[in-house]
Amino acid sequence: MTGFKERRLRTIAELIRKEPLASQDELAERLASLGYVVTQATVSRDLEQLGAIKVRRDGQLAYALPGQAPDVPAPVLTAILRDWVRSVDTAANLVVIKTPPGSAHLVGVVLDQAALPELVGTICGDDTIFAASRSADEAEAFAEKLRAAIAA
Repeated sequence: MTGFKERRLRTIAELIRKEPLASQDELAERLASLGYVVTQATVSRDLEQLGAIKVRRDGQLAYALPGQAPDVPAPVLTAILRDWVRSVDTAANLVVIKTPPGSAHLVGVVLDQAALPELVGTICGDDTIFAASRSADEAEAFAEKLRAAIAA
């Protein structure tokens, strides 16, 4: 990663922590005012790399960084699962979750923030999430819980 990109990513993270930024265009404008001229596509890639997601803050949607967003309420988790999860399978103590290309991080962040007791953590690729449980039995129970949420 270049020094310029690292500075830009740090600046984006600072802006997200300090201001309720609701759109990529709004973020691009704030960056431009600080001397970073970027396209919407660059902002999109940067937000993805930072793991930023949109959350409701004071009644408005705004970007938040992992660890900054509040716990995800069950209806939001269910809606995200229904909209973005294509399949759920198990492999030993892992639950393998498939999403459309480019969507795994969105689902992974929401799962992590939901603080589910049967979930130890997630690893997200482009369209696949490995969600770790403590045992194969917990993984199977967690997979069933996800499938039920998707079918609801």
